[in-house]
Amino acid sequence: MEVICLFTSKLLEFDNMALKYIVGSTVASFAFAYVCDTAMSDHKLFGGTTPKTVATDEWWKETDKKFQAWPRTAGPPVVMNPIRRQNYIVKS
Repeated sequence: MEVICLFTSKLLEFDNMALKYIVGSTVASFAFAYVCDTAMSDHKLFGGTTPKTVATDEWWKETDKKFQAWPRTAGPPVVMNPIRRQNYIVKS
């Protein structure tokens, strides 16, 4: 079985053997990249530790408390016209 690809009025023919190598090498490169990424980030190949702010949710809770404590002031709701780039106040 042959796969025929039309490219600027020339026919490029890929037989099963070439297609097998192309697909196989693409899959192998993705697998290699995944293994390298996992080894470096999850298994800490080059040492180091995961920061506390990422490892636990304590930091996130404290930060969220701080943001919720700030006073909030807002004007009336607006709608933007993307064509003219004008903002219109919504009257409800």
